[in-house]
Amino acid sequence: MKIALMDSGIGLLAAADAVRRLRPDADLVLSSDPASMPWGPRTPEDVTARALAVARAAAEYRPDALIVACNTASVHALAALRAELEPALPVIGTVPAIKPAAAAGGPVAIWATPLTTGSPYQRGLIRDFAGSAAVTEVPCPGLADAVEYADEAGIDKALSAAAALTPPDVQAVVLGCTHYELVAERIRGAVQRPGRPPVVLYGSAGAVAAQALRRIGAEPAPSAEPATGVTVLLGGRPGELPEAALAYGEGRGLVSVSSAR
Repeated sequence: MKIALMDSGIGLLAAADAVRRLRPDADLVLSSDPASMPWGPRTPEDVTARALAVARAAAEYRPDALIVACNTASVHALAALRAELEPALPVIGTVPAIKPAAAAGGPVAIWATPLTTGSPYQRGLIRDFAGSAAVTEVPCPGLADAVEYADEAGIDKALSAAAALTPPDVQAVVLGCTHYELVAERIRGAVQRPGRPPVVLYGSAGAVAAQALRRIGAEPAPSAEPATGVTVLLGGRPGELPEAALAYGEGRGLVSVSSAR
């Protein structure tokens, strides 16, 4: 089994880790274009063109499925990716986990990039899936960039700013950018208020990993013998995981597996 994942940068690490937890025997193709990151401020047409290039590079390795581990690419390029690659290659997009967060019943905050916050796309998801839950959209300027480069000071600054915009009674935080899942526990610490119930975080990595298996008719097998195949593509060319990826457990885990070859 071979699963490909694509993103502008290292935001795909969380979904790659989720795939490996469900199917340790899956070989991985990690395709990104960090030189063009971030994609968020780019026009939809530019995002689509760059996402197609990254996806085509991954498709050359003949994976069984392609996970679009990027919220921005899923919003702007998913239709184009599916039109070009399916049905030969199933394409799985990423959607913020608003529905399960709202189903828990308490007030919800959605942390997302500034352009996604308040966008028609996100407002549509809130309208369709939030029900009667109180939802606060929280812009997180600079957070994805800081995570991409493991900029500790930048991460702390962005977390503090976003936490200040998050209502103190929030019971759930939706992580509306795949990069945010790499600092999930730091986000929890930033929004947790003394004396309040524990804040629950809702990411998308586990859901997209499970959906990828469903699309190819595979069952989870967490006890399977681990594979050692990890192919890294940077701008379409073979490379290594960026050094910043090693700042996160998800990145270190992939390196330790691939180095076992």
